[in-house]
Order: sequence, then structure tokens, then C-alpha cells
Amino acid sequence: MNIFSNTFSVLERGLDYASLNQRTISQNIANVDTPNYKAKKAEFSQVLQDSMNALEATRTDSRHFAFHSQPSSSRISIKQPNEYNHNGNGVDLDREMSDLASNQIYYNAVTDRLSGKFNSLQSVIKGGK
Repeated sequence: MNIFSNTFSVLERGLDYASLNQRTISQNIANVDTPNYKAKKAEFSQVLQDSMNALEATRTDSRHFAFHSQPSSSRISIKQPNEYNHNGNGVDLDREMSDLASNQIYYNAVTDRLSGKFNSLQSVIKGGK
């Protein structure tokens, strides 16, 4: 018997993605002056696909779609190979700072939703008091 809904694991994966994205953006910013460094990015589509693959369901009819779970990890890839400095560096500092702010907003939204789920669970445990 599973006490928690699948929502907790999906939100956990969202936090994992935000953390990975934060590390990737921070690494890009730290290497803004490194010659021949190419900016990297975390791929959200891979994280989304992982979450979709983790859905569990029971087929009650042969006409229903089959659900399956396949574990896989998030990927980091190199962004478009643009050079913003004369030394071959591919980091656009303004873009990275914008991505950092967007990632912070995403992280805050996921943590707020997770907090709301725990508050709902706490309310149920206390009997609505």
C-alpha cells in the first residue's frame, strides 16, 4: 500500500531538475572567462520524460494504453556553439543570469506546491483541526 500519491515523487524530480539546472548555470557563470569553454544546459525534456515514465497505472481493459516505468537520468548537453568572447568562450553572462532567475522562480513554485501537499497531508492526519 502506498501512503503517498505519485505527486510527491514528481515534485521531487522537479526539485532534482532545479538543482541540476542551478549547478549547470553556476558552472557556466564560473567559467565565463575560461578560454574555449562551451556553455552547458540541463535538458528538461529528459526530466519530463522520466516523470512520465514513472507513472504507474493498472490496465483494466485491453484497449487502454500500457504504462511502464523506465529509470533514466537527466542529461546535460552543450548549448549552441556560439562564441561571445574572442577566446572561444561560449557563455553569454546576461543569458545565464536570466536563466538563473527563471530557475529560481521554478524552484520556488515547486517548493510551494510541495509545502501545500504536506500541509494537506498534515490536515488530514489531524482530522481537519
